[in-house]
Amino acid sequence: MQSKTHHFFAFDLGATSGRSILATLQEGRLTLQELTRFPNKFVRLGNRYFWNIYTLFDELKQGLKRLSSLGVQPDSIGIDTWGVDFVYVARDGSFLGLPRAYRDPYTNDIPEAYFNLVPKKEVYDLTGIQFMNFNSLFQLFASKKESSSALLAAENILFMPDALAYMLTGRQICEYTIASTSQLLNPHTGKIESRLLEAADIPASIVLPPIMPGSVIGTVTANIREECKIADVPVIAVAGHDTASAVAAVPAENERYAYLSSGTWSLMGIEVKKPIINEESYRLNFTNEGGVAGTTRFLKNITGMWLLEQCRKEWDQQGAAYTYPEIVALSNSVSGFRFLIDPDSPDFVNPASMTGAIAAYCIHTGQGQPLTHAEYVRCIFDSLALKYRRTLDCLRQMAPFPIERLHIIGGGSQNQLLNKFTADAIGLPVVAGPSEATAIGNVMMQAKGLGVVESLDEMRHIIRDAVPLEVFHPENTAQWDEAYLRFRNITENNHKR
Repeated sequence: MQSKTHHFFAFDLGATSGRSILATLQEGRLTLQELTRFPNKFVRLGNRYFWNIYTLFDELKQGLKRLSSLGVQPDSIGIDTWGVDFVYVARDGSFLGLPRAYRDPYTNDIPEAYFNLVPKKEVYDLTGIQFMNFNSLFQLFASKKESSSALLAAENILFMPDALAYMLTGRQICEYTIASTSQLLNPHTGKIESRLLEAADIPASIVLPPIMPGSVIGTVTANIREECKIADVPVIAVAGHDTASAVAAVPAENERYAYLSSGTWSLMGIEVKKPIINEESYRLNFTNEGGVAGTTRFLKNITGMWLLEQCRKEWDQQGAAYTYPEIVALSNSVSGFRFLIDPDSPDFVNPASMTGAIAAYCIHTGQGQPLTHAEYVRCIFDSLALKYRRTLDCLRQMAPFPIERLHIIGGGSQNQLLNKFTADAIGLPVVAGPSEATAIGNVMMQAKGLGVVESLDEMRHIIRDAVPLEVFHPENTAQWDEAYLRFRNITENNHKR
């Protein structure tokens, strides 16, 4: 690795918030400095939900201006976002309206309608992607059924990180990891599966051929350089999907681990060299998404801290705003396992009231209902830990190696109470950190794209040296084993109703 000091600008955009970060790499030592942070929320227009990509682009420029004000010129820029959502692009290169948000209900019941065109099993065999109604394939089909003028006029689509990179560089690309979330990409060939689009009478050319993470997209346009007072700097196609960037930052020493990227969504999986697409993965609805350095992320999407975030939003509106230490104190103030829910129940996708949805689920399953904020918090934490165990049990059945530990990365790795619950529930050591995994993975792929580091192993070695990690060892496993049996009984019986 080169000894020169390198500066990288990472724009890390999540579905609820975003930030821009300056990373410095010098002689193998990595440091991060947050430049800006901002909320991100979808815009409701009538009964439709959109992302304001122009506001997001302005936030990107604000980050670059902040960087310039510090007198720092970056060696490169990288952008990562959540998956599946995209913007329609006209033949003249302009955007055809705002990108639709994945929580828009326009895809409700769309997968079932699509399977009349291409059978469900065939879709899975071609893509290896977990079925979720908001996958890009189903968004496109929903737009087709709506006779969307944007779809009819589109030359192509750009996924969110690629759209922002296009606004920076004027170059349109389709990065591999973000494309892999769409349920349009064949993980064996690395190409878009044209049959899936053509079956819906959508031209396959609407999705550009994917390029691999680490590729140079282009340089920042002259007008952006002038506005933000930055130099002619390359924009790197990092792992554009935020989870792919986060997994690239797992500080693992060997392959015998599972990871949990913990945030608004929880994503649990393993890193493998080849996709796992078989009857069992289909039955359990596991997904094969693109990773860095030729890897596949075999994982399951789990509703994560979305449940708590929505409850806290309700309580805040009622005048009860809790800090995180207060949330932990609430959870510890009541006994565990009294109320259990399936975090992935459709009831919790985007309810008018999250507390109301949780209460209704508990009543429906014969548990009564939580009466205090503390009981809601404890219900969410217990249920998430037990859901992680259920998912890990499924992974163990399909992994080509023994799983010896769980790495928790992302913002949720700072949740020490949930980390402890998870270790107790799964009966394995939990290694927590880095909390800034997505930004770190973004930065390290920039470094790899510029030739500053040479391999994924070297990236992870740097991360292990740079980031303090905390290990949680399992305790009280018998108590959690008993709770797990009750959790499975409640959630599986509810699913059958």
